[in-house]
Amino acid sequence: MAGTETALQDPVDAERARLFALLGHLMGATPDAVLLARLARLEGGSGELGEAYRALAEVAAATDAVVVEREYFTLFIGIGRGEILPYASYYLTGFLHERPLADLRGDLARLGIARAEGVPEPEDHIAFLCETYAGLIAGSFAAGPDAVAPFFARHIRPWAARLFGDLEKAEAARFYKPVGRLGRLAVEIEAAAADLPA
Repeated sequence: MAGTETALQDPVDAERARLFALLGHLMGATPDAVLLARLARLEGGSGELGEAYRALAEVAAATDAVVVEREYFTLFIGIGRGEILPYASYYLTGFLHERPLADLRGDLARLGIARAEGVPEPEDHIAFLCETYAGLIAGSFAAGPDAVAPFFARHIRPWAARLFGDLEKAEAARFYKPVGRLGRLAVEIEAAAADLPA
């Protein structure tokens, strides 16, 4: 998938793209020591989102990559199954590889977006959806800005806040607890903005 580096003029859109790209990265793979050090330097602003960034910085400063890798395995992979199944199909139907995945694949084909070679997870994994949404916001794909709101409404809004909320409460979550909070707030803010009158 194309990167989400952006030359966006609107700083709010640039920050939205960076936030969803970060969520996609953290949900798709464990952060290495370099990323943990960068996260530890995050500064939160005011409000709930700022507090969530600060909490992520604090937990990143207090852990290491090996500990986070074990946590990630327990949460999302597990022996047999992880504590959290981060797939739209599972959250929307209770099963994997169901209609939400087929609908998503149809929309991705229309948008000209494909999963990168060698990625084993289906496209309805939250990491892929966050990275795709970040790319759409940033204009990294051929799809125009008119694709952003429908993609969020159809493929992220119906379930992602619940997933991130579950991650906040997950028994095995330490590092991923503030990731869950950050993700839930990001989805809630996007949903609230979408509901504003045009």
